[in-house]
Amino acid sequence: MKNTITILLLCALHFSFAQSSTKKADKLFDRMWYKEAAALYEAEIKSLDTNSKSFDSEERAEHVRLLKRAGDSYFFNTDMENAHRFYDQLVSSFYSDIDPEYIFRYAHSLEGIGKYREAKRWMKEFASRTKTKDDRSEHLNQVGLTIENVLDIEPRFILKNVSVNTKYSDFGAMYYKDKLVYSSAIDSSNYHTRIYHWNEQPFLDMYLGELDEIESDVSLIDEFSKAINTRYHEATLAFSPDETKVYFTRNNYDGDLQRDGNGTNHLKLYSAELIRDEDSLPTWQNIKELPFNSEDYSVGHPTISSDGKSLYFVSDMPGSIGATDIFVVDILESNNAQDSTFTGYSKPRNLGEKVNTAGREMFPFITDNALYFASDGHLGLGGLDVFESKVEASNFSTPNNLGTPLNSELDDFGFIVNEEKNKGFVCSNRLTGKGDDDIYSFIRLPEPEAAPCNQLVRGYVSNTITGERISNVKMALYKDGSEIETTMTGVNGAYKFNTVLGCGENYNVTATKVGYAAKEKTVITHEEEGETVVALGIETLNELIVEESGVLKIKIGIIYFDLDKSYIRKNDAALELNKIVLLMTEYPKMVIQIESHTDSRSSDDYNLELSDRRAKATRDYLISQGIAANRIDSAKGFGETQLINRCSNGVGCSESEHQMNRRSEFIITKM
Repeated sequence: MKNTITILLLCALHFSFAQSSTKKADKLFDRMWYKEAAALYEAEIKSLDTNSKSFDSEERAEHVRLLKRAGDSYFFNTDMENAHRFYDQLVSSFYSDIDPEYIFRYAHSLEGIGKYREAKRWMKEFASRTKTKDDRSEHLNQVGLTIENVLDIEPRFILKNVSVNTKYSDFGAMYYKDKLVYSSAIDSSNYHTRIYHWNEQPFLDMYLGELDEIESDVSLIDEFSKAINTRYHEATLAFSPDETKVYFTRNNYDGDLQRDGNGTNHLKLYSAELIRDEDSLPTWQNIKELPFNSEDYSVGHPTISSDGKSLYFVSDMPGSIGATDIFVVDILESNNAQDSTFTGYSKPRNLGEKVNTAGREMFPFITDNALYFASDGHLGLGGLDVFESKVEASNFSTPNNLGTPLNSELDDFGFIVNEEKNKGFVCSNRLTGKGDDDIYSFIRLPEPEAAPCNQLVRGYVSNTITGERISNVKMALYKDGSEIETTMTGVNGAYKFNTVLGCGENYNVTATKVGYAAKEKTVITHEEEGETVVALGIETLNELIVEESGVLKIKIGIIYFDLDKSYIRKNDAALELNKIVLLMTEYPKMVIQIESHTDSRSSDDYNLELSDRRAKATRDYLISQGIAANRIDSAKGFGETQLINRCSNGVGCSESEHQMNRRSEFIITKM
């Protein structure tokens, strides 16, 4: 009889007296008396299987309906083994007749019996059929996660089944002073036991438990409050920070069960205050409904922020994303209410699609560090799993499954924790329990230290315009503005830093070289062990500045001289040299060397003397135009000693080939 009675708390009591169906099983199902309904559906299905060899269209439709109802009767009671029996028949025999919801439930039933590989396949099928209509497919396949990833999570919890558990449903633990309050279906009455036919158990009340010295076990003390407990369900509660006010979940009951137009009795949130009576004994009094309750939907499962300003709860109210969502309201002073309809509270706000899914999000518990909750819409191991969503600047991070053994193949929920002590309680209906839902204490182990992840940064530097790799570039690595290491690029423009860096971290790399504009690049190292390659492109400070064979030069047009002459011609040579004057004026720290070369024609000595005169004439012209003499390191002729092609003495060459050797070069030595 492994069922999750707690799920009924948001499905609520349903008393449908409509006579729309003549079948007793349907009446029981509509009243959520699932155990009795399941037995009748099984009998009808067996009769169909025995007496019919083939179906007409009406019989086929009825068979499909019965298989759905039988599977649902067990699924809603979290009896995944029996749910799987009927969903398997449904999917195997009537695949074309079923909607995606039953693929989803079939996959969950497979998880519930440990068939994760098959479940994964059917989850993919569910995703493919619902990707534009149902966000559970997105949540169940987030960032490429698989069930295997969840199973591989390092175990962090040591669980113990507490003594207070019974054969009935025990769940919903909450700290109260140095004790524990919890809900139980144990029958403590002295009169005829009242049975809730969903699961054939007594109705829920809240009890007070004594914690042992190490907070790992609980023993029953008494009812929590006779004023709060009624003939129907009370469960899941939360206290204000000073523990003088309690919020709790109850059937819509004010002496009589109140129902909506369909006969459904929904859940509501109530508050009570701790007030001293005539004998100075503190008792819970002044029980009130919260103003955002409704006759038409359920509200329950409260949790309060540590500052007492926010109340989180679960509801299927209009605006819900899925079957049940987590909402939050601000707890206000009555005279500061935003709307008289919600006196004392803001309007409810849905926590949004990062937390809520098209499935069920339930049993929230908020701390300063995280929001913990149960869900079957995020990727889990079957039924409800417990998830953690970190609090980041008042926002919630993508939820993480807390893994085994906290989560199991069945329902795991009602997680509470003392963050400082790393101790807490969780509820589960796993098969190893004492009865139905059981309370487990746990010790939370520290998060395992991640294996060190190391990164090295390497790369290359090239000319942005030409693509040529650049050597002798000074490379610097920075973290948060502090220099970590410097190095130089090699002959092929490559560089590598030797400092071992962290993975997924931000750094800055800079490239500087004389004659080039400095370049800086922000780098995020890779998330996995290895190297991060950072390529940088740099450009010279001016289009006249070029680098040839590792040497910076000023590149202007050809400086023409008259035959055997060395004076600067005004109509052409001066125009080109004026470009150098302008460039050196723009960069007042620039220092150059002047080299003049001839072709191989005429004698060697003559060419050497002629080129030297031309180099010095060029220097004198630049000085005459205002360039300081100390900014010209040298002006020297090299004649035909540095030919750049094959045209040496005695070699026949064209005029254009000889022209290549008649050149003036302006080499930058400083900037």
